Amino acid sequence: MFLWGQFTFSQTEPITISSDTKTTIEFLNELEDKSNYSLFYLEDWIQDLEINDNFTNASITDILESILSDTSLNFYVLEDERRVFFLQNTVVYDELPPAFYQRSDTVIMSQVAENRNNIPPPTFYNDEVSQTAQKLPIARVGRADEQNLRPTYQLTGRVINAQSGSPIPDLAIRSRGSGRVAVTNEQGEFTMELPAGYNVITTSAMGIRDSEREVIMYNDGTLNLLLQESLEQLQEVVVEADAVSNVEEAVSGSEEISSEESKDIPLVLGERNILEVAKALPGISSAGEGATGLNVRGGKTDQNLVLLDDAVIYNPTHFFGIFQALNPFTTDKVNIYKGAPPVEFGGRLSSVLDIETKNGNVEKISGEGSIGPVTGNLALEIPIKEDKSSLILGARGAYADWILQALDEESLNNSEASFFDGIVKYHHRFNENSEIRGTAYYSKDNFSITSDSLYNYSNRLGSVRWAHKLSEKSTGVLTASNSNYNFGIDYEDEGNSNFELDYTINESELRYKLNTRLNDAHTLDYGLSAKYYSVDPGNVEPKGPNSNVDPVSIDREQALEGALFIGDEFKVSDKLLIDVGARYAFYAAMGEATQNSYQEGAPRSESTVQDTLSYGSGEFIKTYGGPEARVSARYLFTPDFSVKASFNNSYQFIHTLSNNTTVSPIDTWKLSDLNIKPQKGYQATFGFFKNFKENMFELSLEGYYKRMDDVLDFKTGADLLLNENVETEVLQGEGKAYGVEFLLKKNRGDLNGWLSYTYSRSKYKFDGDTSEERINNGEFFPSNFDKPHDLSVIANYKFTKRYSVSMNFVYQTGRPITYPVGTFRFNNSDYVTFSDRNKFRIPDYYRLDLGINIEGNHKKNKLAHSFITIQVYNVLGRNNPYSVFFVTEDGEVKALQSSIFGVPIPSITYNFKF
Repeated sequence: MFLWGQFTFSQTEPITISSDTKTTIEFLNELEDKSNYSLFYLEDWIQDLEINDNFTNASITDILESILSDTSLNFYVLEDERRVFFLQNTVVYDELPPAFYQRSDTVIMSQVAENRNNIPPPTFYNDEVSQTAQKLPIARVGRADEQNLRPTYQLTGRVINAQSGSPIPDLAIRSRGSGRVAVTNEQGEFTMELPAGYNVITTSAMGIRDSEREVIMYNDGTLNLLLQESLEQLQEVVVEADAVSNVEEAVSGSEEISSEESKDIPLVLGERNILEVAKALPGISSAGEGATGLNVRGGKTDQNLVLLDDAVIYNPTHFFGIFQALNPFTTDKVNIYKGAPPVEFGGRLSSVLDIETKNGNVEKISGEGSIGPVTGNLALEIPIKEDKSSLILGARGAYADWILQALDEESLNNSEASFFDGIVKYHHRFNENSEIRGTAYYSKDNFSITSDSLYNYSNRLGSVRWAHKLSEKSTGVLTASNSNYNFGIDYEDEGNSNFELDYTINESELRYKLNTRLNDAHTLDYGLSAKYYSVDPGNVEPKGPNSNVDPVSIDREQALEGALFIGDEFKVSDKLLIDVGARYAFYAAMGEATQNSYQEGAPRSESTVQDTLSYGSGEFIKTYGGPEARVSARYLFTPDFSVKASFNNSYQFIHTLSNNTTVSPIDTWKLSDLNIKPQKGYQATFGFFKNFKENMFELSLEGYYKRMDDVLDFKTGADLLLNENVETEVLQGEGKAYGVEFLLKKNRGDLNGWLSYTYSRSKYKFDGDTSEERINNGEFFPSNFDKPHDLSVIANYKFTKRYSVSMNFVYQTGRPITYPVGTFRFNNSDYVTFSDRNKFRIPDYYRLDLGINIEGNHKKNKLAHSFITIQVYNVLGRNNPYSVFFVTEDGEVKALQSSIFGVPIPSITYNFKF
C-alpha cells in the first residue's frame, strides 16, 4: 500500500515549467525530467512546433493538450510504464464499445446499429489498402478527436503552378469512389467534403499534368497542392475556359479566348490579334474593316469596358484598329462578358473585356518573339526569386513607313505610320495565402497621311493587385489602378496657322472585393469601388513665333464614380444554379466649372441660354445613380445540356463624342454633367447549351433583347472638338437591339475550329420637342453598325504535328449609310438633298483568309523553337467598301467608295520561343 501511494503521488505531482529562451527540444527534455515520463516522437513531427506558454502546477496531460492543440499531433499515455507516445493525426483506442460483450438479441443489435449510424467508427488505415504507385507521401489531414467523429470532413486548400507560382483556376478535383467533385476558383482555392478515412483524389486541368494523391481524413483540415505544367503540346484551336463550363456555369453570354489560340488564325499581315478573333464570335462585330472598337450586341463602341490587368485601356488598337495594342506574347487571355457581367464590373452598357497578362516564369529565363512584315515583338520572362517572384517584359514596334514610301502614289511618299508599346509585370507570391502583382503599360502611335499634320495618341496605365486569404472560407482582392489616354495634332503648313492641339482623360480607381464561401450552397462576392475622373477637353496653342492662331483652352471636367456590390452564387439543387447580384452605382460631376442652363421646350443653343452657373472646386454640380441588378440562372437537364436565362441593367456616366461613322483616335470622352444625362441599359437573354461526344462539340443558341435610354447622337454637321458648349450639339434618345446567336465549335481532332452566325438588329430613336432635335421624324432608324447577318468560319486542319493549314471566312451585311436622293437650286446655287439617316446600305462584306503553319522540329535540346506562318489576307481580292462618299464633278453628283485592303495581302512571319 505504501508503494502504491508513492506511485499515485508521483503520477499526479503538479509540474511548473517555462518556455522562455528554450527550443522545443529543450522544453520537451525538461518536461521529461520534471514529470518522470519518457516522451517518444520523431523530430520531423515537431520541427514547426512553437511553444510560447508557461505552466504552473499543471499535469503532464494538460501541458501536452495545450502545446499540441493547434497541430495535427495527438498523444497516448501508457501509465504503467510512464511513457507518452506522440501520434500523427490519429489516436489510440484501448477500449472496445460497451455493447461488445452484451447479448446479441434483437433489441441490443438494433441499439448497436442505431449507435453505429449516429456515431461513425474511428478512422483506421492499413498499408495494404493502397493499390496505387505513389511518388508523394500519403497526406494525413486533421487531428483525430474521439468526441467529434463524423462520416465526412471538410478539406480545403489552394493549388499552385509549380513553374510560375501562380494559382491554378478551374482545376477539377475528384474523389475516386465517392463521386465528389470540386473546382478551384480564380485564386486556386477549393473546398470539398470527403469521407472519413482513406481517400484518393485526382486533379485535371488544361495545361496541367494530371495528378493523384492518397489522403487520410482524420478531421477538417487543409491540403495545398503544387502541380506541374503539362509538357504535351496542345493541338486544338479551342475558345473555351473549361470543357463543360459553357453548360454548367450560370452566367451566359461569356467567352474566354487564349492568346495562344490566335496564332493559327490568319489575319492581316500575319499579326496575332486577340481582339480580331473576338469579332469571329457571335454578337461581336465592328463598323468596318480597320475600324477601332467593338460593337457588342448592338451597342456603341464606348459601351465596352476594356481592362488590362484591372486598369482601363481607352484605345487598345494601333493604326486605326488594324493591329491590337497588346503584345501577344505577354497576353494570357481575355474574358468577354456580353450578358450579365460579374457584379464587381460596372460603368458600361454592353460588355466587359477583361484582359489578363501572363505571370512570368519563376524557374528560369525564357522568352518568345516574332518578326513580321511590319512589326517585331519580343517578350522576356525573368525569375527574380526562385518559386516566388518573376518579371515579364514585353515590347513591340512597327516599321511600316517603308510600305507607304514604296507605294506608287506621290501624295503618300512623305507619309508616316509607326507605333510601339511596352509592358512590365511583376508577380510575387509571399506564401500560399498572399500574393501581389503590378503592371505598367505604355503605347504610342504617330501617323501622318497628309504632309501638314502629324497625329499622335497614347495609352498609359498602371495597376497593383494584392490577393490574400482572410480565413479558410474568405479571400480578399485589393486593386489600385490609374489610366491615361492622350491624343494630339501637330499642324504645320506654309502659312501662319501652325498649331498644337492636346486632349487628355485620366482616371484612378480603388476597388476591394471579397469572396466568402458560406456553405456548399452559397458563395458570396461583395465589396466596393471608387473612381476619380479628370478630363482636359482640349487646348490649342500657336506653334512658332509667326503663328496667328489664338490659344484656346476648354475648362477641365472632374467627377467621382463609386459602387457598392454584392453577389451570391446560389446552388438550389444539382440541376438549378442561380447567380444573383446587386450594385448601387453613384456618380457626381464636380467643379470647379461653369454650366449653362437652357430654356425648357427650346432647342439648346447660345440664344436659349437662360443662366450660367458657377461651381467651386470640389462642389457637386449634379449627382446621378441607382440600383443595378445581375441575375443569371442555369437549369441542367442532363450533364451536357442546359438552359440559361439572365437579366441585368446598368448605368454609364461617360460617353464618346464623335460625328464620324467609325471611331477615330481623336474622338473625345465626355463626362455626364448638368446637361448630359448618363446612359441606362437593360438586357434580357435566354439560351440553350449542349455538348456532344465527350465535349468534342459545343453547340449554343442564345437570344437577347436590349433597351437603352439617353444614348447620344449628334446634330447634322455638329462641331464637337474644342466646343465649350458641346451640349448644344448633342441629342439624347433611346435605342433597342435584339438578336439570335448561334455557335458550333469542334474542340479536338485534326480538324477543329468554329462556326458562328448572328442575326441582329440595332436601332435608335431621337424624338425631341422641336424638329431640330429629331432624327428621321422621330422614328427608329438603323445604327451605323446595324448588320443583320454576320457569319464567321474559323477552321484549322493538321496534316502532321508540324504542318497545318488554317482558314478564316467572314460574311456581313453591308452597314447603313445616308445617300443623296436629289438636288435643288436656291439663289442660283445647286444643293443636294439627302435621304433619311441610314436608309441605304453599302454592299455586303465578305473576305477569305488562308494560312500555312510550319512548326520547327521538336528536338528538346535546341537554342529556340520556331514557328513560321505564311498567310494571305483577302485571298479573293474582294474590294470591300469601307465607306461611300459623294462628290460633284461637272455639275453631276458621283458616288465613290474607299477600301482598306482591296487586294490580296501576303505575309510571312517568323516566331521563336526559348
